[in-house]
Amino acid sequence: MKNYILTTILSIVISNSLISQELIIGEERVKPGIVFIFEGAIKDIVYPENYNLAEELTDIHIEARVNWDIQNIPEGTPAGGFIPYLKINAVVTNKRTDLKTYVDLIPHINLVDNFHYARNISLPGNIDDKYEVEFFINNPSKFDLSFHKDWLDNYSELLIEDKVFKYSDISFGEIARLSRR
Repeated sequence: MKNYILTTILSIVISNSLISQELIIGEERVKPGIVFIFEGAIKDIVYPENYNLAEELTDIHIEARVNWDIQNIPEGTPAGGFIPYLKINAVVTNKRTDLKTYVDLIPHINLVDNFHYARNISLPGNIDDKYEVEFFINNPSKFDLSFHKDWLDNYSELLIEDKVFKYSDISFGEIARLSRR
């Protein structure tokens, strides 16, 4: 019985650590107190299935967690809260072959990260190749987000300035070999 309990506990711990394991590609902080964490995560089944790449065709789940920082944020802002309405795209370039994958990251929700922007992708080459990843962050359009006068008086007509973040020599091999099931 002791061995059964120990084995059960061990399998839960290992399972939970696999599910939560993610490759941090980069982390950025921008005004007015927004934190971007870019990740390569373990591939997963994402619904609706006809709008997302099937798990068996996926190498990684590429993510951008975008939240308010926990300090130095605008008044009335929920510390750690999700930032909606951004348009986020990524270009993943194989450093060996120069082949590219272009992807729009869309809002997702799960029990590990809660709200985040992400997409299942197939890498443009071998999972053991090195990759360059560029994330393009675009401010919400005037049709997606309106601003109250108090925000405009203290900040601007933009939630953020458009940004590009570029990371080189990223190795996805380890994360691409993992499975959630």
